[in-house]
Amino acid sequence: MKKYQQLQDRSFYIGMLITLIIAVASALLAQIPYLTIIGQLVLAMILGTIWNHTLKVKNEWRTGIEFSSKKLLRLGIILLGLRLDITDIYFAGWSTFLYALILLVTTLGVVYWLARLLKVDKTLSLLTACGTAICGASAIVAIVPLVKAKQSITAVSIAVIAILGTIFTLLFTFLFPMLPLSAYQFGLFTGGTLHEIAHTIAASSAGGTESEDIALVVKLTRVALLVPVAILIGFYINRNAKYSDKSVHGFTTQTLPIPWFIVGFLTMSTINSVGILPEPLINVLITISYLLLGMAMAGVGFNVDLAVFKKLGLNVFYAGLLGTIVLVGLGFSLICLLNL
Repeated sequence: MKKYQQLQDRSFYIGMLITLIIAVASALLAQIPYLTIIGQLVLAMILGTIWNHTLKVKNEWRTGIEFSSKKLLRLGIILLGLRLDITDIYFAGWSTFLYALILLVTTLGVVYWLARLLKVDKTLSLLTACGTAICGASAIVAIVPLVKAKQSITAVSIAVIAILGTIFTLLFTFLFPMLPLSAYQFGLFTGGTLHEIAHTIAASSAGGTESEDIALVVKLTRVALLVPVAILIGFYINRNAKYSDKSVHGFTTQTLPIPWFIVGFLTMSTINSVGILPEPLINVLITISYLLLGMAMAGVGFNVDLAVFKKLGLNVFYAGLLGTIVLVGLGFSLICLLNL
């Protein structure tokens, strides 16, 4: 038993080491001309995807990889709060909140409707809609206990979000120089339309610090809205006992997904605003933050698996793709029409 535990621990650290290697490699590659515009986080995601489809990755290593993509992502985001002044959130104002809310509600409805129109299972439709509209795999995992989704359905919805998020992150990064958006507006755009937090951070980095800061504010607003969305879904399920496969999970406050890492992010932003920590230490912590985010992006890349669509078909992908296009189009239009 002890020997098994040692092997398990070793596999976990091997998985983390793989993401660390990719994070360091992507940081070095990002210093090369022409690759600088892509950025280390997008490069980490690309390298993770390539590694996943070309080199052998043992299943037991994936626990460490998953830890990087989920836990280290949150820790990296918390530390990244040291780069933001808390007053920036205040000055973003209600317009930013309404922007995020409009995009979330519209996307949630459109993706679910499109998926059902294409004969996709109700549970899979709901999970994909939540992942597209709110915060990717994190939203999907948070909603799963409420609908008691099967593992295969959960895997497909997460894969759809991972692939679509990767595609649009790369697309946004390369299109940034050609878009008629300021760095601030590009941050609004990426924060309001990309799926995962990691995707938002990676793409917005093309616009520089100003772009990244507002992108995080918008994206974390969408993440915070996961709580009321989960409450509404919980009430809906309780009122419809025949939902999906008739396997309904009671909605309680214990199943309510509260994104506590947002509190950590705001705390770090407050610390930075009042000047408690010396600037050299803050710079070191921000560097560590990007290393952790690079590891998380590598983990996101490892979640991109095209093979899963052979099991449940491409209709859910088409629904997610069309819904994302609507989300991107609406996000861009609101910025231009309202001059945000």
